[in-house]
Amino acid sequence: MTDRAVLDAVYRSIDDSRDELVRVLGDLVRAPSITGHEEPVQDVVEREFRARRLQVDRWEPDLAELEPYRDHVGAFESMAGRPNVVGVRKGSGGGRSILLNGHIDVVDPGDDARWTHGPWSGAVDGDNLYGRGSLDMKGGMATYLLALDALDAAGVTLRGDVTIAATTGEEDGGVGVVATLLRGYTADAAVITEPTRLALVIACEGSLVFRITIRGKSAHAAARDEGVSALEKFIPIFQDLQAFERERNASLHHPLYEDVANKVPINVGVVQAGVWASTVPETLVAEVRVGFLPGEDMYAFWEQVKARIMAVAEADDWLREHPPALEWFGGQFTAADVPADAAIVQAVATAHERVTGESATIEGVPYGADMRHFIQFGNIPCLMYGAGDVGLAHQDNEHINLTEIQTAAKTIATLLIDWCGVE
Repeated sequence: MTDRAVLDAVYRSIDDSRDELVRVLGDLVRAPSITGHEEPVQDVVEREFRARRLQVDRWEPDLAELEPYRDHVGAFESMAGRPNVVGVRKGSGGGRSILLNGHIDVVDPGDDARWTHGPWSGAVDGDNLYGRGSLDMKGGMATYLLALDALDAAGVTLRGDVTIAATTGEEDGGVGVVATLLRGYTADAAVITEPTRLALVIACEGSLVFRITIRGKSAHAAARDEGVSALEKFIPIFQDLQAFERERNASLHHPLYEDVANKVPINVGVVQAGVWASTVPETLVAEVRVGFLPGEDMYAFWEQVKARIMAVAEADDWLREHPPALEWFGGQFTAADVPADAAIVQAVATAHERVTGESATIEGVPYGADMRHFIQFGNIPCLMYGAGDVGLAHQDNEHINLTEIQTAAKTIATLLIDWCGVE
């Protein structure tokens, strides 16, 4: 453990850096970076990395290298204008290394008029900073920078290497993290500052996203019995998916998800059917997301889902002869977890307690995240810990609490001292 006077100096620096936090996070938020168009914010990230004398690597991922991972990250026509940016602070030697990751892409903010402050404003109101991505998860990137600044201000030289990866495409599969691993970046452990309310998240659910197409038979509405409504044929499938969700929630158990009311949600997010009110809808296309727990195999679960849908079709005379077409689209999210007694989990828990005076809460979350790629493809133990409540993500008026970011930065700075060692 490091001398308390050093930690006190680090914490004072973070407390005194409120204006710098507002500047950095505001600049990140004011650079729009909707998934697929991340380059403007990466210009800001690169500038901030260079200002902190990190060794900077900026590149656009290679599609040929990513092809074997298509099921996990999705298929792309081009990665032009979608660079990853990695900054490395080399240690003096002899310490453990760490990789700090944050995705820099955000979801579309929707109608600007629904925002009290503009989605790209970076406006500060009280103790909160507003804007798309402020919470999910540019605030996490600002956390790392604040922690590094404080270590520098306190004159701390780490022994282990620190790598900060600002990656693209998390919202639709995590292409940026896979590309970072393929480029050779690794470490003894990884941390992602997703908004976890300062809880330690050591497990994330998997999810499959698929499209179902049902073919009916068109007819004039005045003679609707001559047609077959694709919408009506979808309803029993929808109802059975709801039953499937209830059955899975009742039968599946995982210690980190026992208090989650809906452990494995199934959501029909898009339904498109018909072309005219006076025509029986001939085609229906629905897009569905189904969740699954750590320990369930993604491919085996997909076969379960298909079998469930096809069983409904087999019981219907029309669908037996005209079965639904099922297809994956985008990147699929495998489930992942790291043992609660892993060294990095214990290190973050200790750092959190030293900063807050409270024991860390350890949780699993019902959504997919980039931590799965570090665990599955990088063989790197990984957890998530960060400021903010994910319940505010993807909403109008997304915001993050600045004081909570400072608390998270203190934890990350403490972690770097304890994990990497000090010269």
